[in-house]
Amino acid sequence: MPDILSVFHKIKDILSEELGERKVFDKDVAEALGINQLTLATMKNRAKLPYKEILEFCAKRKISINWLLFDQFVESLQAQTDKFARVHYFKDIYASAGGGALNEEEEGEMMYLDEEIVQKLGGLGMIKHIQAINVLGDSMEPTLFSGDVVFIHKEYTNARKAGIYVVSTPAGLFIKRLHVHANGTVALVSDNEAYTPEVMQADDVKVLGKVVGKLSTNV
Repeated sequence: MPDILSVFHKIKDILSEELGERKVFDKDVAEALGINQLTLATMKNRAKLPYKEILEFCAKRKISINWLLFDQFVESLQAQTDKFARVHYFKDIYASAGGGALNEEEEGEMMYLDEEIVQKLGGLGMIKHIQAINVLGDSMEPTLFSGDVVFIHKEYTNARKAGIYVVSTPAGLFIKRLHVHANGTVALVSDNEAYTPEVMQADDVKVLGKVVGKLSTNV
């Protein structure tokens, strides 16, 4: 579990180098992350990390997100990007509720991952099949929380196997567990018991991939 104060301290160190070694304040961090200073203060008090903004911060500087979250030295943040695996991160796409799509035409950016995260996602051989998007809503709690970033393996589209999948439907893009029925329907099942399963015709449900990992805001 990342230590929020340590993460923000590292961000300040990075910004200090960029700004000429001057003292860096929380307002500088908020500006660099593109969030309101009051919002940043509230998140710090609640021990919450702005994962999406931190991912964008790292992507712009070609920094491995894992270095920032898991106690790496600032001096090593300038390493060449070809030492790290990369996945396509669709930062403007949210799934679980609402519309959307997941394809190569969508605007996205590269997320840089180091060996520890790569191994958790199945190794270098799997990375070329993985993309990342954001979670919206509470329907998959306590497994996934709104604001989490999930890694999706595009080749895992067999809905009959257990797991959480990203699916495209006429109603939008969803992250759900899938129950395939013999009568040609598919139930989209939430982990949050407050939500009842939504049953759709199998032809209306396109499986885009399986969730194989996450970066959680619920720290």
